[in-house]
Amino acid sequence: MTAHQPTAPADLSTETEVALERAATSHRHHELFSARASKIKQSAVRDVFDISLRPGLVSLAGGNPFLQSLPLEKIGGMAYKLVTEHGLTALQYGGGQGMEKLREQICEVMAEEGITDADPGNVVVTVGSQSAQDVACKVFCNPGDTVLCEDPTYVGALNTFEAYEVNVEAVAMDDRGLVPDELRRRIAEVRSAGGNIKFLYTIPNFNNPSGITLAAERREEIVRICQQANILIIEDNPYGLLRFDGQPIPPLRAGHPADVIYMGSFSKILAPGLRIGWALVPAHLQRRFYLASEAVTLCPPTLNQMLVSEYLDGHDWRGQITNYRDLYAERCLAMLSALEEYMPPGVTWTRPEGGFFVWVTLPPGIDTYPLLHRAIDAGVVFIPGAAFTPSDEPSNRLRLAFSAVAGDRIREGVRRLAPVIAEAIEAGTAERTG
Repeated sequence: MTAHQPTAPADLSTETEVALERAATSHRHHELFSARASKIKQSAVRDVFDISLRPGLVSLAGGNPFLQSLPLEKIGGMAYKLVTEHGLTALQYGGGQGMEKLREQICEVMAEEGITDADPGNVVVTVGSQSAQDVACKVFCNPGDTVLCEDPTYVGALNTFEAYEVNVEAVAMDDRGLVPDELRRRIAEVRSAGGNIKFLYTIPNFNNPSGITLAAERREEIVRICQQANILIIEDNPYGLLRFDGQPIPPLRAGHPADVIYMGSFSKILAPGLRIGWALVPAHLQRRFYLASEAVTLCPPTLNQMLVSEYLDGHDWRGQITNYRDLYAERCLAMLSALEEYMPPGVTWTRPEGGFFVWVTLPPGIDTYPLLHRAIDAGVVFIPGAAFTPSDEPSNRLRLAFSAVAGDRIREGVRRLAPVIAEAIEAGTAERTG
């Protein structure tokens, strides 16, 4: 199965981009592309990001951290000092696994969530966690292999899986996350059809896009199911420390060092522009994973690593995360309140306990992708649900992001969106009643 990638609305691509695409498809070099190249596509998320920059639009599309709350002047001073006093190191090549000091500090960050047995020697610093996903596919997946994931799941992971020509099979979720019985059923179905399952990819905390958290009592069962089936778990956890009540649920990796590759990132708790993430890899898999990562990036950026390390040393990063939690909790409440006020009957949504996103469900039969045209005309942008599923069917869901938008703008964005949705529901009802 492949991710549903509808054609982008015409006004999401410039005439220049269209011309370049036509030239690329007609050029004689086109025949030199690998089969894999045809699987690499721009996602609907990127299409929408481009138009989100238009003046006057309220963007509820991008899952961006609110960088204005960072001590930018202080971080600027750190960067200046690193370049002027340690530039010969900071601007030079570094080790492929990442700086030892930063790897030790990453273990301290993971300990905040309950991973207290991490060995810095098993940490591989990556260029964001997206790079770690790519490396995992490279190391474990052959074309035609199967990976399991939640439905819905992160669009960047779906694009990576598609590029590596693997089959993606979705496992159903409910409001408490991945359903263990559904995982068992899916494994049995895939294997009875001859599928070779390599890993389960999961975002257990504040899933992107749904905002749903895997219930604590299900976590051990999920790990046990995968252990018995000899399926590796890829745990992607960029939002885990952003639980609004400040009491993170221990990750799947906590207590299971041999069965889980844990992926973390500084993108959501510091700054995405630094492109520093990491993978905590089981000891028996570390060397292959590290070598594959080194082959992709040679080494993660030394200056950026040193700046992250200096920030962790020289700033109250735990206090900064607390500030983020409070800020995002307030904005999440603003979005939930606006949805309650403006959305028509028949629309439901998740109530996240942390992270950046709310997942909105419309009545069956309504495709949210065409609604994007109308929403843009109304002055608001969202991400259609079809971007986040391996299914090729239309989706009656959409993702709203509250992290980077002030409360009054969140309310205004929802107010603009509600009539678009109400009109679609009315049209669908009229069509069904004939």
